[in-house]
Amino acid sequence: MIPEKRVIRRIQSGGCAIHCQDCSISQLCIPFTLNAHELDQLDNIIERKKPIQKGQTLFKAGDELKSLYAIRSGTIKSYTITEQGDEQITGFHLAGDLVGFDAIGGLKHPSFAQALETAMVCEIPFETLDDLSGKMPNLRQQIMRLMSGEIKGDQDMILLLSKKNAEERLAAFVYNLSRRFAERGFSPREFRLTMTRGDIGNYLGLTVETISRLLGRFQKSEILSVKGKYITIEKRRRPVGVGRHASHQRDRKRLIPCRVNNSAELLTRLISAAVLIFNVGLLCKLTDC
Repeated sequence: MIPEKRVIRRIQSGGCAIHCQDCSISQLCIPFTLNAHELDQLDNIIERKKPIQKGQTLFKAGDELKSLYAIRSGTIKSYTITEQGDEQITGFHLAGDLVGFDAIGGLKHPSFAQALETAMVCEIPFETLDDLSGKMPNLRQQIMRLMSGEIKGDQDMILLLSKKNAEERLAAFVYNLSRRFAERGFSPREFRLTMTRGDIGNYLGLTVETISRLLGRFQKSEILSVKGKYITIEKRRRPVGVGRHASHQRDRKRLIPCRVNNSAELLTRLISAAVLIFNVGLLCKLTDC
């Protein structure tokens, strides 16, 4: 049973009236797989916070773990501070993501979470969630799935940084954003970067100059177009070097290193997969599957 003071505090918080049942991204979050009764129980413990402004932190390294945070809109970056006092970004979290899992082991947050733009979050008290998950197997399993996804993401990031060159890192980063936007029902080809070039470089272990140079190179090779923070992934109607553009493409190859073409092939193939995800999701919405 939910303590009365918890319900009162939730009402007084002045949060948005949206509920888990009505949330458009619930399939990416904790409510996925829960039945109506379980959703009601989960909904009763969640506090909908007021908007988090750009630059505001959800928690700081060393803070006691009190809650997990489900992002409803906006982007949150997580980062740590190295022994040398430098910021090291460890992740970019979009709507549907949960923030704070890394504090469960020691019950203290090892990192910071900061809004990159105005964001809305649902605050989920950890102790209450932990107690509720012991009574609801579906909830416990979904939490484990989400944690497993974070572990897999960390493993992929280690592989990316240790085995891939700069071009492949950036191509994989753009693809990953494209895929994640598609999962949320947005266009996988056109989106806005909420993070700075410096943030991207910090995350990928590259300099700002390298990020800018590679984006320019990708744009020259017609992989994507960049207008400020807006990225458009170009539709490649024919393979490089085919048809009437063959001589032009041969000239381009002399100017652009071969690895760019590998990155182009990687990115366009992966984007096609993201588009497929987007189309399947749209079909499901239309057919109520």
